[in-house]
Amino acid sequence: MNAFLSFVKGFTHLSDASETALESVLQRLDLPKGHDLLHPGAVCHYFYFIEKGLTRTYYIKDGKDVTDWISAENAIAVSIISFLTHEPDRRGIQLLEDSTLWAISYSNLERLYQQYPDIDRLGRLLLSQGIIQLQQRFDDLHFATAHDRYRQLLSANPSLINRVPLGIIASWLGITQETLSRIRSQG
Repeated sequence: MNAFLSFVKGFTHLSDASETALESVLQRLDLPKGHDLLHPGAVCHYFYFIEKGLTRTYYIKDGKDVTDWISAENAIAVSIISFLTHEPDRRGIQLLEDSTLWAISYSNLERLYQQYPDIDRLGRLLLSQGIIQLQQRFDDLHFATAHDRYRQLLSANPSLINRVPLGIIASWLGITQETLSRIRSQG
């Protein structure tokens, strides 16, 4: 839980009462590699903080498994649209490693928003950060070359190359595994 509270402090200060209230609704989950936090076609009822491990968000299109997001330690895993709308998402969230997560349900989070203005502010800041990350991802996929996206991955999170299967990395970068192999061989 200390990792989550440190993460929160990177966004805003919480009062002692807010911190205690948040701690009271967080659920620690220790789950194995391959576990699905969210199955495609289901509603996302939880917001997950990754203390240890990796997740990938994926969908199936024309029979092909496509990864559109990877989250590692000190990051959030959630289907934000499904979490906010209570509608099923075509995406799933799967653990790529044995993981330790902290989960909070939508109903508990909404209750905390209503009772604690600083937690409400935290929610808005986290949502804003998520929007920025999505826009950056969109821009990278539309404006950066495959080689640039790979270099950015190496710069931002080099450990992923050793932790995530290359087929998943290629899918996340929006390229084929063959293209990723060529990029890697070029150095």
